[in-house]
Amino acid sequence: MREALTIQGCVVEVLATEESLGRHPGIATTARDGGIEIVPCDDRAIASLSGSVNPQGLVAVCRFVDVPLQEALAPGAQLIVVAGHVRDPGNAGTLVRCADAAGADAVVFAGSSVDPYNDKAVRASVGSLFHLPVVVGTPVPEAIAALKQAGFLVLAADVGGSSTLDQILDDGRLAGRVAWLFGNEAWGLSAGELTLVDDVVVVPIYGRAESLNVATAAAVCLYTTKRAQRGPATQEG
Repeated sequence: MREALTIQGCVVEVLATEESLGRHPGIATTARDGGIEIVPCDDRAIASLSGSVNPQGLVAVCRFVDVPLQEALAPGAQLIVVAGHVRDPGNAGTLVRCADAAGADAVVFAGSSVDPYNDKAVRASVGSLFHLPVVVGTPVPEAIAALKQAGFLVLAADVGGSSTLDQILDDGRLAGRVAWLFGNEAWGLSAGELTLVDDVVVVPIYGRAESLNVATAAAVCLYTTKRAQRGPATQEG
C-alpha cells in the first residue's frame, strides 16, 4: 500500500481497522495528507475484501496503473520484459519484482497471461507493480512486432534455444536495447511465436537440476543483460 500511495491519484480510498491504523501511522498520515478518505472497518469487513489468509487490517482501493504499449517503449527504455501466457499469479508477481530489481523499464503481460491485478500477483510483486510501467492485454505477436519496430533485440528464453545466454553475452548482443520474452510455465512459447523473435536463448545449467522456473530464469537473463548494458566495471584508486 505504501508504494501505491506514492503514485498521485492511484489510491481512491483506504479501508482500515482502528488497530491497523495504530500499527501503521505513516500510512494513515500519508493518506490524509493526500486527501484520501480513510473508511473505518471492522476485521470481518476487511477479511471479506482481502484475499490474504491473515489480512493486515488495511485495504486500498486503487485505480489501474497500466499504460499503453507505445508509452512503455519510450526512447529511454533499454530493457523490457514480456510475459507470454504466464498464468500463475505467484510467478507473474515475482516476474514483476525481478524486473524491478534488475532495473527493467517495463513489463508487458501478453497473450493469455494472468491479470497482474490478481491479488496473489500483487502480493508476490511486493510493491514492484507500482514501481515500473506495466502493459496488459497485448497479443504476443503484436508485442514482438512493436518491440522490433522500436529497435529492440527481441530474445525468447526457452529450453530449446539455439544460442546460450553465455554466447550472446560474449558476442556483445546484450549491450543495446533488449526485450526478453518468457513463456508459459508448463509449455513455454508456441513454435509460431518463437519464429518471430530475433533469437531463442537457453540459460545454461551447470549442475544437475532439470530446469529453472520462469521467475528464476528471468532473474538470470535480466541481470546478465543489465550488466552488459552498463559496460565494463571500472576500478578507482
